[in-house]
Amino acid sequence: MSEFILETRGLTKEFKGFVAVSNVDLKVRTGHIHALIGPNGAGKTTVFNLLTKFLPPTAGSILFDGKDVTREAPAVTARRGMVRSFQISATFPNLTVLENVRIGLQRRLGTEFHFWRSAKSLDVLNDEAMALLEAVDLTRFADTVTAEMPYGRKRALEIATTLALEPRMLLLDEPTQGMGGEDIARVVELIRKVSANRTILMVEHNLSVVANLCDRITVLTRGSVLAEGSYAEVSKNPKVLEAYVGSDDIGDAHH
Repeated sequence: MSEFILETRGLTKEFKGFVAVSNVDLKVRTGHIHALIGPNGAGKTTVFNLLTKFLPPTAGSILFDGKDVTREAPAVTARRGMVRSFQISATFPNLTVLENVRIGLQRRLGTEFHFWRSAKSLDVLNDEAMALLEAVDLTRFADTVTAEMPYGRKRALEIATTLALEPRMLLLDEPTQGMGGEDIARVVELIRKVSANRTILMVEHNLSVVANLCDRITVLTRGSVLAEGSYAEVSKNPKVLEAYVGSDDIGDAHH
């Protein structure tokens, strides 16, 4: 196991002459919760799309666990253990919460399950699915139709279906977006819990969440890395404060 599970070197993405991501060197330490923050338009989502192969880079390379995965197919990289929560979490709204997690487990086990679907094989999955629901505090929603779940709990289900794939590194894109305080607190606890034996890279706009949760923070602005360090370090950095003026105020993370 390498010290850095994920590394980018000179990662660059241009769209018709516009440089969305410029020469980004990112090092995510194994076992850390690492946040990518920055004002709107800083290139955070584009970096995620490059990491998960939604987009090919114009230049630069991506290393996962020491292997160059830059030109690899998205599914191959996902099988190595780098999984983005929303990649798979088109959860099926008309299925129950338990059924959704079971589908996540079937994906991991491959299609052989679809053929010899004896009741016994599905029971094995049920036990595992219930254990995952317990991990994300959704046991009592097991038989709820997903569409009828409270908004904040849907995010927990998305994380549960992602955990079914046994990722080594989890990419979370704005996990608290659109949530009220109570849901945010619950999701923060959930992320802390599931980070126990894996690495997490998250894009997050809510700075109090970042302050509470993250070991290391990379600040992007206009597609480039502006600063990196602990929350205490980056929140005092004059360049970071300046970049945030007129968007979020990083000095007052409790909005």
